[in-house]
Amino acid sequence: MPWPAATARHRAGTGRYRRTPGGRRRPPALADGGRAAGRKLARMANSMIPDRITRLRQRRTAPLILELDLTEGIAEEPPTDPVSAVLAMRRTRLADVLDGLRRARSDDRVRALMVKVGGRGIGLARVQELRAAISEFARAGKLTVAWAETFGDFSPGNVPYYLATAFDRIYLQPSGDVGLTGISMENWFYRGTLDKLGIDYQVGRRQEYKSAAERLTEHGFTGPAREAMERLAVSIVEQIAEAIGQRLDIPAREARTLFDRGPFLADEALAARLVDALGYRDEVYAEVRKEIGPDAHLLYLARYQRSRALAQRARKLPSPGEDVVALIYATGPIRRGRSGRGPLASGSMGSDTMTAALRAAAADHRVRAIVLRVNSPGGSYIASDSIWREVVRAREAGTPVVASMGDVAASGGYFIAMAADAIVAQPGTVTGSIGVLAGKPVLNGLLRRAGVSTDVVREGAHADMFSSSRPFSEDEWERINTWLDRIYADFTGKVATGRGLSPEQVQEIARGRVWAGADAANNGLVDELGGLATAVALARRKAGLPENAPLRLYPRVRPLDRIRPPESSEDRSAAQAGLLTESWGPVWRLAASIGLPSYGPLILPGPWTIQ
Repeated sequence: MPWPAATARHRAGTGRYRRTPGGRRRPPALADGGRAAGRKLARMANSMIPDRITRLRQRRTAPLILELDLTEGIAEEPPTDPVSAVLAMRRTRLADVLDGLRRARSDDRVRALMVKVGGRGIGLARVQELRAAISEFARAGKLTVAWAETFGDFSPGNVPYYLATAFDRIYLQPSGDVGLTGISMENWFYRGTLDKLGIDYQVGRRQEYKSAAERLTEHGFTGPAREAMERLAVSIVEQIAEAIGQRLDIPAREARTLFDRGPFLADEALAARLVDALGYRDEVYAEVRKEIGPDAHLLYLARYQRSRALAQRARKLPSPGEDVVALIYATGPIRRGRSGRGPLASGSMGSDTMTAALRAAAADHRVRAIVLRVNSPGGSYIASDSIWREVVRAREAGTPVVASMGDVAASGGYFIAMAADAIVAQPGTVTGSIGVLAGKPVLNGLLRRAGVSTDVVREGAHADMFSSSRPFSEDEWERINTWLDRIYADFTGKVATGRGLSPEQVQEIARGRVWAGADAANNGLVDELGGLATAVALARRKAGLPENAPLRLYPRVRPLDRIRPPESSEDRSAAQAGLLTESWGPVWRLAASIGLPSYGPLILPGPWTIQ
């Protein structure tokens, strides 16, 4: 039997088994095989290390194709809490893109930029800022390529295609479309529904173009509201048509006719020269690699920007006394109290947070100028006025302030910007809306139909004037109109002072009217057309700083500041996002539930995302 014999030889230490140095015995073949395997692994490791070093050297010297994926949209400001940071990990920040493209313009290794266009919507002003940066990149002799699965998927694709017109080449997936349809601005009006329910609505406004409440009081657009909407739509289409005309080398009026022919199937878009070629991702990337070189390395623009920024910081250590430009983001509807930020709701701009940030920047001896980046439809008049005051105080203290307008800077959003030394906006920025409104729903008819009765005990003639169970009395309505007159006079008076206009000029361009940035620049509401980079350059010049003076996000709150309570309202840790608050007083929830903007009387009506 084999096992006993083998066991005997094993015990004797003879035959097929050998004793290891540690006293254990194993077969000779296994011992020899183990040594052979070790020698083989060593040879492999010795050969892999030089190969890896060679590949790393090639990567450090190979031509670069920068890549940018915009399907998740693009963020305006950095996240302010850990959860939001995690959720926004795949969303590139606009400032990082602009900085990365600026650095790449002078980098000889960077040969091309490939951008996937489409997906989550990007505001028109941000798209115009991207277009300008991409055009500058192309003028440096770099190839720019836009690729899209589709420009609109059974939906408008005007703005994504508008972005693509800035590129040298546009590729479209063969199954995709070009949703070039023109601009449509539709509102739903609920006056008929409210009549059936027995609900009345009392609203006062200053003046006729302030149309936020019309969907609750009218059956359709009033004449002034339609006039403002039509001009805004015409301005946007003109801007897109001009870009298409420049790309196709045809007059803008001829490019305008393309909107009436759209949307285009892929083959139709190719025939109309709206796209340069049809291809899937692998075909597009293979074509670009063939042109740039087979050894070209593909790298996300965000990774490239971070590596270059870190390398620059390593070469130049920041000086403690270095003069800087402070960048303060003013984002979201405006309300009293602290700013609200969070992963489950859109952010809002609180007056306490914003005023603390402006005070801290103005008090910092290193801050020589402030750029206020506004992206807001407005909100509370009181909160807007508080922020306006700190802009004025910063200027009086000798710190220039430049307002940079994003997609929307209207009503209260314009209020906080109008005192700046200069206002910069994109041609597609929605701005103006210098007006005010206020009102309340009257539910007594609905309550009667439902069999609900109300009773009240009050002490004071107007104690229940804001109750929704009854309309305003004549003297209460008089007080409301006096209030509206005061706010409108204050708003227009501050516009006249801040913009250097006469009261008659302000009255002509105010009255609650919304303007596109291109028109606002013509009527004196905006000083210069451009984006954040334009505003920063202007702030540096006003402060007498060099062109490369650092731009610092402000306030610079340390991790400890996020958990410790501030010492006072002037402590930099006071400039943080906080809990929710209200701006309408005790009826803000009711106002929001029936359609009145809950953030206050200086609000721009409706959504303003152009597709």
